[in-house]
Amino acid sequence: MPLETALAYLRGAAAQRRFPPVVVIFGPHAFLREYVLDSIVRQLMSEGCQHRSFQIGAGDDFGAVLNELRAPDLFAPKRAIACRILRSRRERAETGGADAEAGDARGSGSGGSEAALAAAIETARGPGNLVLLYEKDNAPAKIRRAAEKSALLVNCMRPFDNQIEQYVNAFAQSLGLKLSPAAIDLIISRHGGDLGAIASALDKVTIFIEPGAAVQPGDLDEGARRMPEAFELAESLARGRGSAALAQLARATALGRDVFEILAVEIIPTMRRMMIAASMIAARRSPGDVAAALGLAPQSGLATRAIEGARRFGLERLERAYWRACAMDAGFKNGTIKERQEALAGLILDLMSTPD
Repeated sequence: MPLETALAYLRGAAAQRRFPPVVVIFGPHAFLREYVLDSIVRQLMSEGCQHRSFQIGAGDDFGAVLNELRAPDLFAPKRAIACRILRSRRERAETGGADAEAGDARGSGSGGSEAALAAAIETARGPGNLVLLYEKDNAPAKIRRAAEKSALLVNCMRPFDNQIEQYVNAFAQSLGLKLSPAAIDLIISRHGGDLGAIASALDKVTIFIEPGAAVQPGDLDEGARRMPEAFELAESLARGRGSAALAQLARATALGRDVFEILAVEIIPTMRRMMIAASMIAARRSPGDVAAALGLAPQSGLATRAIEGARRFGLERLERAYWRACAMDAGFKNGTIKERQEALAGLILDLMSTPD
């Protein structure tokens, strides 16, 4: 099959075309190599293939890969075999020559020389797929000659300036996004030719954008703008805004914040302050006394919200929620609670909905 550039492959990938039995990826752009490999593997897995991965280093041969390719598998009749050939092996093969490489394969008794791999590429007919990724500018000439007959060759070149917009559209198309011209211009002005940063920015957009909606420039800042500020969730909790607290929890975890951190840094301290305030209010102490007990100034926002939350929820409900949060914290630490986000959301709902 003819040689394709990474851009041509990404453009055609949206058509859900059928892959040949062997795909060989190489080129100087490291991110594009990995992106193309991941794209191919994900599509093959969506078609029912079982994923197998191999890594070939300086002292390795292709014996295990060839055995996996040839061996029948009752439970995985269709396999997506991804093999990454490290730069260290390519450099060793070039300095030691083909005789040294073949000698290693004979010494190991695996029959996994590069010549055996080339022969397997020529005769590959499926139903599984072999994807080879070479961490170098070019694949070996022997492999390229074998792949030209029936395999797909993808060359991941560094993009020219006039190709950046095409890559932006290709990445967006793979994610099911529609970009407005202004959004494309903003992405290029921010990231230039950094394809990894462009792909990452578009991935973040998928968290918030509505399906089918065109991405506008404002949506590109949505991730940073929607990431809850420090203690914003605690403030929503103290003010009794259950829906806002749940939405902030979902956004924070989607953007990488740890649920354990949210519980230990925001939720438990907020509940503790409200519980102290509720106990002192029950004893008919003044707001100034409450603030002093919390170690805060009387005009402090934390003290004000703690008093408001204490009056809103009541001492009994706060005590029950506080001890449940402490037990949840212990469960997170010892691993008995696996679904952390769901457990924390349940705690918030229980605090907001349980009657006094």
